[in-house]
Amino acid sequence: MASTVSLGKETLLEDGMPPAKKPRKLLPSLKTKKPRELVLVIGTGISAAVAPQVPALKSWKGLIQALLDAAIDFDLLEDEESKRFQKCLHEDKNLVHVAHDLIQKLSPRTSNVRSTFFKDCLYEVFDDLESKMEDSGKQLLQSVLHLMENGALVLTTNFDNLLELYAAHQGKHLESLDLTDEKKVLEWAQEKRKLSVLHIHGVYTNPSGIVLHPAGYQNVLRNTEVMREIQKLYENKSFLFLGCGWTVDDTTFQALFLEAVKHKSDLEHFMLVRRGDVDEFKKLRENMLDKGIKVISYGEEYADLPEYFERLTSEIAMRGRTGVPKEGQQLNGSATAHAEIKANNAKASRQEPRRSTLPAFSSHS
Repeated sequence: MASTVSLGKETLLEDGMPPAKKPRKLLPSLKTKKPRELVLVIGTGISAAVAPQVPALKSWKGLIQALLDAAIDFDLLEDEESKRFQKCLHEDKNLVHVAHDLIQKLSPRTSNVRSTFFKDCLYEVFDDLESKMEDSGKQLLQSVLHLMENGALVLTTNFDNLLELYAAHQGKHLESLDLTDEKKVLEWAQEKRKLSVLHIHGVYTNPSGIVLHPAGYQNVLRNTEVMREIQKLYENKSFLFLGCGWTVDDTTFQALFLEAVKHKSDLEHFMLVRRGDVDEFKKLRENMLDKGIKVISYGEEYADLPEYFERLTSEIAMRGRTGVPKEGQQLNGSATAHAEIKANNAKASRQEPRRSTLPAFSSHS
């Protein structure tokens, strides 16, 4: 989705087009990583860029509002209940508590997820995601998929399965994992399930696996073997945060990766953000350094991210195949990886989106 800038005539080219932006330089300490050294953390910013027409993908508030709207449409709430939830949202009360109360209200008499209306509301909110993907968003997903295929791990705070849907269109199967399956989470952390996406809050296709607070997955937190392997990732690999903002303040993420990790400021992780407001950018950069995270600007506009991330992916994937290149080799190797991503993006944009076939309601992933 290209952004337009109004420029004076003196800056226009002869054909009336503004000059191309100078590509932002890639940070050496990041572009020299190999895919297997990375854990990609996908936040709401990526889902919002992929399918901007879906308000539930943009924020917690957007998701709760969409669930509330679905509950009202299905006559699941009394007028007073509906007004109370709307008031809480309007006043920006604790959104996790609001979401928890809403879910409880949709399943008041049983803990058996198959007997609740919650799953119906989830499927209504996330219906037909495939047809709502935009080309620039597919470009982002292709870059993520390219790094996964070269050895990077992927986790997300999102409930949607946009990455898995996109991969399926490319003829590739990605498994969705959540924290209810300790064995698979352990194998993921041990890099035995690299073509799997770990949804730390759960994924909408498995409502029983959705957790809004660390208390919801005590089985994982109490399993010392699983927790040790998960925390080793934060100590031994570089996390690359995409579309995340303040994800490190998420209680689930903190419980899994941060609380038991010492000397975090000695680690080297990365966060790609829009530069935007200079003071906010500086504040975020200072705060993240204490957690061992380098905040990097990909540009001034949200629309700058797909191209920047594609170039970064090309550099990293090329090193994963050939090691650190000698002088004169970098351009050719990088161009090859860049061409692969471009070709896949073109293929994806030519494909007609199919309507998604929702899986049968089940308590299993």
